[in-house]
Amino acid sequence: MPGAPLSPMLATAGALPVGPGWSYEFKWDGVRVLALFTEGPPDLFARSGAVVTAAYPEIADLRLPAGTLVDGEMVVLDAGGRPSFTALAERMHVRERLRAARLAVTLPVTYMIFDLLFLDGHDCTGLPYRARREKLVELGLAGPNWMVPPSFGDGPATADAARENNLEGVVAKRDDSGYLPGSRSPDWVKVKFDRTGDYVIGGWRSGVRKLGGLLVGVPTPDGLAFRGRVGGGIGAVAEKELLAALEPLARKDSPFAAGAVPREDSRGAHWVRPELVVEVRYGNRTPDGRLRFPRYLRLRDDKSAEECAEEDDDAR
Repeated sequence: MPGAPLSPMLATAGALPVGPGWSYEFKWDGVRVLALFTEGPPDLFARSGAVVTAAYPEIADLRLPAGTLVDGEMVVLDAGGRPSFTALAERMHVRERLRAARLAVTLPVTYMIFDLLFLDGHDCTGLPYRARREKLVELGLAGPNWMVPPSFGDGPATADAARENNLEGVVAKRDDSGYLPGSRSPDWVKVKFDRTGDYVIGGWRSGVRKLGGLLVGVPTPDGLAFRGRVGGGIGAVAEKELLAALEPLARKDSPFAAGAVPREDSRGAHWVRPELVVEVRYGNRTPDGRLRFPRYLRLRDDKSAEECAEEDDDAR
């Protein structure tokens, strides 16, 4: 048994594999955590190897035989039972024990344990995924703040269920694959359900390149409602196209609603008349409407700012 946890195995991004020999799990919108059991409460480690035990005191009652190491995702579930990364963000960096204890009551985590790496000192990483999964289920890990999430045999049906429940995606795992610590393996494939939307440009900021990011929003009677900064996906050709369209629209003041743009985003911004529309791919929206993981797709010359209206993420 290692004196420190292994680096977790990572999945590759790709299309959903189908056919025999694959199992499917929901992709949880949380942070990766390894739990190492010696005597008493487990020691918890982030993907980076940092000790994060103090951040999650509600996991202290979980018990497994000494010499056991499990892998999973730490999540905070919202009122609908879906992971909320925004809520988790209040938990994941806390190291002060009293504050962590208070947050454990108001924003409790659930540890989604999905793999078994060592059991009672015996190395399980060389076993096929299916065998590791069976041993993990046999441990009966069902508690107030931890569980073994389900695994399914029908990929398309799993993807449909994940979409219906507004989950982040699906992870497909080859049944005969071993656990490869620290490797990003094609034996695990992650499929994320990105969303797209049309947003109005209200400004832009410089970065390493002249156009470092677009400040986008949606129209309201009080000005644009800020939806975030979009920097990903802007290549050299797109940058040239956007600057040519934006520079003639320059204005001195912000077109966003008063106080809508955070100081760190408005600092050094070039404001423009809110006339140009861009299509943006993103993961989901935070409770205050900000786009997570936004990437620029294209300029929508065929759409006016007045036509931009957000869809409800839950309705997608």
